[in-house]
Amino acid sequence: MQRFALIAPYIMALGLAGCATPSPSQPPSAQFPHYDLLVRNGLVYDGTGAPPREVDLAVNADRIAALLPRGARVTADTELDAGGRAVAPGFINVLSWATESLLVDGRSMGDIRQGVTLEIFGEGWSMGPLNDAMKADALKQQGDIRYAIEWTTLGEYLDYLQARGISPNIASFVGATTVRIHELGEADVTPDERQLAHMQELVRAAMDEGALGVGASLIYPPAFFAKTDELVALAQTAAESGGGYVAHMRSEADRLPDAIEETIAIGRASRQHVEAYHLKAAGERNWPKMAQAIARIEAARSEGIDMAANMYAYTAGATGLTVALPPWVQAGGQEAMIARLKDPSARKKVIEEMRQPNDTWENLRLLTGDDSRVLFIGFRNPALKPLIGKTLAEVSSLRGTSAEDTILDLIIEDDSRVDTAYFLMSEANVELGLSQPWVSLGSDAESSAPEGVFLKSSTHPRAYGNVARFLGHYVRDRKLMPLEQAIHRLTGLPAHNWKLRDRGCIAAGCHADLVVFDPAKIADHATYASPMQYATGVTDVYVNGVQVLRNGEHTGATPGQVVRGPGWRGWKDSAPGAAASTMR
Repeated sequence: MQRFALIAPYIMALGLAGCATPSPSQPPSAQFPHYDLLVRNGLVYDGTGAPPREVDLAVNADRIAALLPRGARVTADTELDAGGRAVAPGFINVLSWATESLLVDGRSMGDIRQGVTLEIFGEGWSMGPLNDAMKADALKQQGDIRYAIEWTTLGEYLDYLQARGISPNIASFVGATTVRIHELGEADVTPDERQLAHMQELVRAAMDEGALGVGASLIYPPAFFAKTDELVALAQTAAESGGGYVAHMRSEADRLPDAIEETIAIGRASRQHVEAYHLKAAGERNWPKMAQAIARIEAARSEGIDMAANMYAYTAGATGLTVALPPWVQAGGQEAMIARLKDPSARKKVIEEMRQPNDTWENLRLLTGDDSRVLFIGFRNPALKPLIGKTLAEVSSLRGTSAEDTILDLIIEDDSRVDTAYFLMSEANVELGLSQPWVSLGSDAESSAPEGVFLKSSTHPRAYGNVARFLGHYVRDRKLMPLEQAIHRLTGLPAHNWKLRDRGCIAAGCHADLVVFDPAKIADHATYASPMQYATGVTDVYVNGVQVLRNGEHTGATPGQVVRGPGWRGWKDSAPGAAASTMR
């Protein structure tokens, strides 16, 4: 029944177009249906996972108007000959950190060139709600990218970004960490009943503004200090209006099974979709747990828990050097941490704990197994920028200090978390995870360009190649799945999971977010040594019916819109779109 609802608009469009009979009295220019845009001669993948069809695609304004028989007698203001290439819904990046990069370059070059038309933010931290103290701290912690903070709520930030002009669409979760800091600061404390009620009100306000749900990031202080009942309360609040819960789970290593159980418990309590960010088993001793985690998620799904996961297509993660420190030293925020690291007695205790395996917190540095597998990719301090691209082993040798002392010194000297890549996962597990039909894709990175301010630091290759690597290496070359299923994972699946109205689909009434690419040529070129290299194979991209990529080159257009979640106050004043049935 659901599949029929999905293809019914196509059948109607095909039938109407095929039966259209021009009137002899009409002039030639008015004899045939006319559209704003016509994409001809493509293989159309509709985002459902169904095989492609040889049909033409018509667009009026920002919506798909019809799917037509190949060569149908219609006219259009603009025609694109897809030349047999794949035509798919625009790809959805479910874990984006383009929150700052889009403020200085709205083109979203790294992702647009891979066909990404929607960036979803909010892994633990979101760009609102903010109070005055949070704004002051955020300004103090800014790195190479500098900007004024001219908003307070999450909705205001999203509107602000759209008003500045952006090429992709944007959406966001409200960050559980952000809500916690707003009410509790960054200390290791438990909210009382009044404080938790205030946190829930912040979540309700964000949902009213269009947040997709609550996003958590539980290995990082102060989110590390949150208990499960606090997270359940926030998730249940988002669920009141249909919002979900997504988390960088409390463990991706030694306690991965426990972390999966916590996420399942939150899903059971909220009765809404729950998801694990960048599913992985970190550290060689934990690699067997990847299959166990997948089996547990499958079991939960069979029990009726709406649980899924997302991944990036790489064996290294990237985060801060501070994850090599015990959480207690980070309580209270950056200034408090730096003060402790400068205190000889506290520093001695920190180093002792850094050297000892401990399953109560996630020491990613030890999980790599070797300091040559810890790679520096970003510093704020100009004096430290020459160390970008070097490993912890190399820098420790250059400085003549222990790895632990080197870590602490770099954090103090840079007065930041220090952007770092950690090689943690096995290739076999990456393939195993990507093979699961409920896994979507998230880059966990910004969307930048190899120019201007972005050249002051490096990045992870996933910022320029995550989607292209998935479609090229894993789908085409490794043959993990048919292309139509891979496209579903990038489009219809996340649109369904997060209740994105009329997105991730090609049907009459869907938003005209489109990507045209060559499945035989799509490829990533970014490496850890040289990550700022554009992917190739995507030729044309449309966002809301406006072309932003033409023959592989950016047009400069910025038609991106805010995509609102199910609780948005505007929904009650609008009727569902013609393709609402695609949210299956």
